[in-house]
Amino acid sequence: MELWNLKKGDLIMKDKILVGIQHVPNKLDCLVCGNCFQFIESVEYQIGRKLYLQSLGVPSCNGCDEGECSSSSSNNKVRLSEGVIEALMNGELVLPYSEHFPLPSTVRCPGGCEEAYYCSKSCAETDWELSHSLLCTGERSESVSIEALSKFIQHATETNDIFLLAAKTISFIILRYRKLKAAYADRSELSLLLEAWKPISMGYKRRWWDCISFPDDVDRSDDTAFRMQIQQLAFKSLQLLKTAIFDEECEPLFSLEIYGNIIGMFELNNLDLVVASPVEDYFLYIDDLPDPEKEKAEKIARQLLDALGDGYSICCQGTAFYPLQSCINHSCCPNAHAFKRDEDRDGQAAIVTLKPIRKGEEVTISYIDEELPFEDRQALLEDYGFKCRCNACLEEDPNKK
Repeated sequence: MELWNLKKGDLIMKDKILVGIQHVPNKLDCLVCGNCFQFIESVEYQIGRKLYLQSLGVPSCNGCDEGECSSSSSNNKVRLSEGVIEALMNGELVLPYSEHFPLPSTVRCPGGCEEAYYCSKSCAETDWELSHSLLCTGERSESVSIEALSKFIQHATETNDIFLLAAKTISFIILRYRKLKAAYADRSELSLLLEAWKPISMGYKRRWWDCISFPDDVDRSDDTAFRMQIQQLAFKSLQLLKTAIFDEECEPLFSLEIYGNIIGMFELNNLDLVVASPVEDYFLYIDDLPDPEKEKAEKIARQLLDALGDGYSICCQGTAFYPLQSCINHSCCPNAHAFKRDEDRDGQAAIVTLKPIRKGEEVTISYIDEELPFEDRQALLEDYGFKCRCNACLEEDPNKK
């Protein structure tokens, strides 16, 4: 990827999600749009909903995977009355200065399910047309069997929610195929299916069980057994999905080889989907107010913080495949990275420069932790099918001439 002269910290591009999901446990902490992943409803509702679920004993996922978005507060949570929580959720209680953090109103799923919510009618319709119509458990679902779909979702929730993303990808291809068939009735089914597959084809792929990172708690001598177990897990998931949304004309999509390669593509290409919480922004705003405004606002803010505890600032967390980002080459001394700026408030990936880039110079990112020793980096990059020859690797190679 080449472009014009850029300074350190410049935005190179924003890349829209092709397929992405919010992690299942995170849905309890953050209500976001099922299509663009921006927070929805209101700061008050986000706080009230979290406190309501907390009062029911539902555990919080307590911070982002990497810890960037988690903050600490009082571990001894204060319980607020049901009336206060209800007032936060129904709009009767308006927090001071919350008008500075407006969020879009919630739009419900067109299919009538209770799993997907949106920031706009446009996002709801887009998600429905791209994939959700086949994966909706509502009364207007277009799945083969809602009961079978529910079993698939339950299995994915209990084992690995990456299966939900794989299902979203297969649904995306099926629905794209049907649109193409309606527009080009004279073309063969196979050529249309290959055309529908094209957006997914750009991601580098290996079978999931061949490239999945080895868990620290699994003995290396059990490598074969571990990978066989992963393959069997994928097979069971695929059978459940096939029962739920099978389309005979798209039968090749339901082979274990394709399913494994789709999930392997996620393993090798996906970025963490992270969207900062407006709830955290709100409390930081209150903390920065001048006196006496701060003293007045803190009377209620402090009660809410004490009730929320450590999880008050949990961000939206998920995983997503970004088509353009996945095409950027690797370097162990990259000149760019995926980085969320303060103004990035949805699921799009922002690719930002790490150093000045001259016109004609290739943009590179790191697929791995570039701080690792040379041998460890090369071992990790074997999963991507290449030997890195960047300046850092050439310099550190013990066998260099």
